[in-house]
Amino acid sequence: MVLSSEQQLFSPAVPRLQSSTTTKMPISRASLNDIPLSYASCSIGCGPKDTLPRRLEAISAAGFTAIELSFPDILDYGLQLTGESISPVDYPKIISVAAEIRKLCDSHRLSVMMLQPFSNLEGWPKGSTDREEAFARATGWMEIMNVVGTDLLQVGATDTPEPAISCDREVIVADLRLLSDLLAKRKYRLAYENWCWSTHAATWKAVWEIVKAVDRPNCGLCLDTFQTAGSEWGDPTTTSGLIEDVSQSDLRKRFDASMQELATTVPAEKIYLLQISDAYKVSPPLENKTLNELRPRGRWSHDYRPMPYDGGYLPIEDVAKAVLKTGFRGWFSMEIFDSGPKGDGKKYDMGPFAKKAMDNMQQFLTNCATE
Repeated sequence: MVLSSEQQLFSPAVPRLQSSTTTKMPISRASLNDIPLSYASCSIGCGPKDTLPRRLEAISAAGFTAIELSFPDILDYGLQLTGESISPVDYPKIISVAAEIRKLCDSHRLSVMMLQPFSNLEGWPKGSTDREEAFARATGWMEIMNVVGTDLLQVGATDTPEPAISCDREVIVADLRLLSDLLAKRKYRLAYENWCWSTHAATWKAVWEIVKAVDRPNCGLCLDTFQTAGSEWGDPTTTSGLIEDVSQSDLRKRFDASMQELATTVPAEKIYLLQISDAYKVSPPLENKTLNELRPRGRWSHDYRPMPYDGGYLPIEDVAKAVLKTGFRGWFSMEIFDSGPKGDGKKYDMGPFAKKAMDNMQQFLTNCATE
């Protein structure tokens, strides 16, 4: 894989309709052979016996070469090692645990591609305790990044509701610019992601406009097939599983136009990774209200996200094709939260499950090729 100068600087059922998206760049299958493949550590396992060491073993055996390391996994492994819960702000202990995780990864020939998920950074009032705590947390997470050997921090577009946070674009941009500058001192990067239930940036275009405004060489995008299709195509609160403010034909046209815009306006070097997952069509639909502090799309994201070709219905290939048409050939990372079609749990053996995830990822790449 050839890296850009920027990457070198900062690297360490609803039927699926065919897209009419036009091509900025053809996608040959051969060009996808060297795409590096990662797996989010938090998105495999279905019980307390599926510990982090066993998860890493399954991920490595399936052929993935890196993980997205989840912060809650660090805390959980700390409990396993010490028998005591670790405070999420006790960074000396957390860093000690992270060092042990680095050793585990090394033993399984896995690198840590990214630390995630950093949430609710931007938009807090200046001088507020919440803002101070958010940036203190960022400083602590940078120490973890140093120990585990990653240069990439995922930041999800905040889902704290107004008026607790401001959605003023200048405030959002200023906060992310400050974080980018702090990360740049260590030659670290910020991967900004649209969460489809975000308060202020639920779509790929919303986060891209923010990243452009931040205007820092180490601030780019974490794109996600679920988050993109889940914000612009699907809706877990409708019987059809689709957004219903327009007809299905108009929805298709609108979605195709969005993917065309992504393919032709986002530079490949500003995309740091693409996360891969699908979604179940929820039946009966989720109630259209906030429960346990989660909006419907947030609940959908947490429990109803299978791997490709395992029961989902979103046009995830269209999202990946749009990303690949930019020329991007960086990380594809499996991030699935599969609690079954009813969201009430799913039992499986991690070894075969991880192998199936790799097989389906390869099929996904094949299906995304256009020549």
